[in-house]
Amino acid sequence: MKKTLISSILLFLLMSVSAQEEGDTIKAWTAGAVTSLNFSQVSLTNWAGGGNNSVAGTFLFKGFVNHKKDNIAWDNTLDFGYGLTKQGSENLAKSEDRIQLVSKFGYEAGKNWYYTVMADFKTQFAVGYKDPIKQDITISDFMAPGYLQLSLGMDYKPSENFTVFLSPITSKTTFVLNDSLSTEGAFGVDPGEKVREEYGASAKLLAKKADVIKNVGVYTRLDLFSSYTNNPQNIDVDWEFGISMKVNDYLSALFTCNLVYDDDIKYVSDEGIEQGARLQVKQLFGAGLTYSF
Repeated sequence: MKKTLISSILLFLLMSVSAQEEGDTIKAWTAGAVTSLNFSQVSLTNWAGGGNNSVAGTFLFKGFVNHKKDNIAWDNTLDFGYGLTKQGSENLAKSEDRIQLVSKFGYEAGKNWYYTVMADFKTQFAVGYKDPIKQDITISDFMAPGYLQLSLGMDYKPSENFTVFLSPITSKTTFVLNDSLSTEGAFGVDPGEKVREEYGASAKLLAKKADVIKNVGVYTRLDLFSSYTNNPQNIDVDWEFGISMKVNDYLSALFTCNLVYDDDIKYVSDEGIEQGARLQVKQLFGAGLTYSF
């Protein structure tokens, strides 16, 4: 599974580069990406104020390959990030870990509206621990969880910077391929099972603005899902908001905030005791090298 995912990512990157190189001859295709590498370090020697040496780095990639010709629109996006941090003599711990691949294929129904089918896949690269320092309680892993969402609905796209997809027919498959997490029944699967199927309705909103003020851009993404058969009032929410601040062509600063609520993801206490679902919050602020193509 991991080899298949890596192969898919490499294929996406090759498509991105190829589509851009042939952009003058294949006008229907557009492609591009933004990559950034953020790095920070603290080094202390005989420092009277105390503290620990620390080093941290995060790599982020957001790319797209889109096709638009006549009544056909096919949009593909790949978003992944991975970050590591280390303080003093403590174990190396991850600070960022995500993979998301989205593909939407639509046929124009009217002005700015498309009959659309969408595939949305999410997972992570590496093992996650309740305490990254002790690394004694595993709470996540590659494809644990993994999410595959297939949707049929209508997509409203008045511009390249805004889209709203509404689907009354959505299947959501949750994968938990880690044996210990599967045995525990993590992420909503039945204990001992590795796959869970849900059917319901979903919505996805994407919006971005390059220059809200000079050299400052913003973007937001909102994913919603409601199961028809399992507590439909408990809507799964995945919301991300980001601000990018450009210094020059190669230096920038980035702030992102990601809020997640999923009734099937239970909070695990420091003692390893599973409790109810809670709001998950992740914030990232970094400055470093950025390259767009």
